[in-house]
Amino acid sequence: MRPEQLLRPTPNGLYCPPGDFYIDPVRPVERALITHGHADHARAGNTHVLATRETLDIMAIRYGDRFATSTQTAQLGQRMEIGGVTVSWHPAGHVLGSAQIAVQKDGLKIVASGDYKRRDDPTCAKFELVECNVFITEATFGLPVFRHPDDREEIAKLLKSVGQFPDRAHLVGAYALGKAQRVIALIRQAGYQDPIFIHGAMQMLCDYYRSRSIDLGRLEPATIDGGDKAKFAGKIIVGPPSAFADKWARRFPDPINCFASGWMRVRARTKQRGVELPLILSDHSDWDELTDTIKQTKASEVWVTHGREEALVRWCELNQIRAKPLNMVGYEDEAE
Repeated sequence: MRPEQLLRPTPNGLYCPPGDFYIDPVRPVERALITHGHADHARAGNTHVLATRETLDIMAIRYGDRFATSTQTAQLGQRMEIGGVTVSWHPAGHVLGSAQIAVQKDGLKIVASGDYKRRDDPTCAKFELVECNVFITEATFGLPVFRHPDDREEIAKLLKSVGQFPDRAHLVGAYALGKAQRVIALIRQAGYQDPIFIHGAMQMLCDYYRSRSIDLGRLEPATIDGGDKAKFAGKIIVGPPSAFADKWARRFPDPINCFASGWMRVRARTKQRGVELPLILSDHSDWDELTDTIKQTKASEVWVTHGREEALVRWCELNQIRAKPLNMVGYEDEAE
């Protein structure tokens, strides 16, 4: 069996003909296997959805309980048969509930990694390396310039600034699913015990993370009662990046704009967003982690779904690994 007979790109997403299912489809389909809950991978409208318990719950929070006609829960480490194809689920280390999906038939094994990162994250299961014949990887940060620093160093920068400017609020931009909870958990690991204030758009997801026994410490809503700005002086407020462009961000005392993203490595992006304190924190693998993962899977062929495909494909070719870009449309850098 050739790899394209087991899994192939289509306008609807990655399709498995013998199993008659899609992985992270970009349009509604009959049967969808979902790697994680970010909106560019998990869309409403599919008939039957198979995903981890956390991903199904996150989809219900985001889209409502009727996001699919029916759902089925997959456990990390579980193997199942779908139309004669063996499907197994493995931690991706990206966000809570994220999974790599391995499909196997007639001795051929393909791993669709979705989005993934290799470093430890207190808010989700650690990435599990799965050896395979074909590895399907993202390339969000697939350029050699992207080498993420130690998470603890970035959080230390934030806490140092909080200490240096006790009269200013620190506004941390972080995506509502995954990044926000990880930033909060890392701040707690660094020993910060004061309340952390959060934008209302993050409340339900933070509550859900805590329901899954993830300690985020004391969280309070970032609301101002009676115009009392002073209570936010010297405090940390976490909100979605979109909120920083409207009047919500201007309610805080002399705010220091921070943004937690792998893109903060790029000075032009920092300047474009008006970020005073960039925090290079990403839920995606950097260049070294991408290339190390490819080598460790022992895959003889690599498919690149989205991101900086050309550089990663060229690296594979230089290392005698067959590779090609899939040129998948519809996947964005939501969790950058």
